Amino acid sequence: MSRYILLVSVVPHDKAELISNAAVAAGSFGGTVAMGRGISGNRVLAALGFGDTSQDIVYILTEDTQKPAIAAAITAVCANEKHNFGYMFSLSVDSMLKTGLVSGGDADMVENKPRELITVILNRGYADDAMAAARKAGAGGGTVINARGTAREDDAKFFGMHIVPEKEMLLIVVEQEKKTAVLEAIRTLPCLAEPGSGIAFCSGVDEFTLLGKK
Repeated sequence: MSRYILLVSVVPHDKAELISNAAVAAGSFGGTVAMGRGISGNRVLAALGFGDTSQDIVYILTEDTQKPAIAAAITAVCANEKHNFGYMFSLSVDSMLKTGLVSGGDADMVENKPRELITVILNRGYADDAMAAARKAGAGGGTVINARGTAREDDAKFFGMHIVPEKEMLLIVVEQEKKTAVLEAIRTLPCLAEPGSGIAFCSGVDEFTLLGKK
């Protein structure tokens, strides 16, 4: 049975087409683009309000046999872009629903350390506070995606979290040994003191690649 991989590329706004075109040329059937906001890893820029940038997050689901070619194509098409143009990582997909059926699910990588994707979902307006706490615990930058709840406020809670319409989803990739410290720093924020005011989960990152000039 085929195994599937989710390739996630985070690049400047309006550059998603560059990524998706390269992926399609390498055998991908396309992807999904979300708009986000990058929070700089530079504390001085962040404090002055100059660290935020608009970003495109490109999600490409592919079979593991096609993944090396697609990842290499994305890396190559970004090679002439600026240094630290963006980054790409992959996640293993346990299963995929396609046409009603459930299937089982050699880029230039930076230092091969185990990494974790920390996803934090919290009420809108608190992502910057969470990122500031994460940075103090050793994280670099992160990406914020505006989101919304899919249920009414008076509906049942989701994992004990109050469902309200306006959300922010914060994505942070950290080295594995920093994960616990970053999660604890976020958990102890005053804005998250009320039970059910946020939720966080981690996913193991299979590969992590910096995009742009080396």
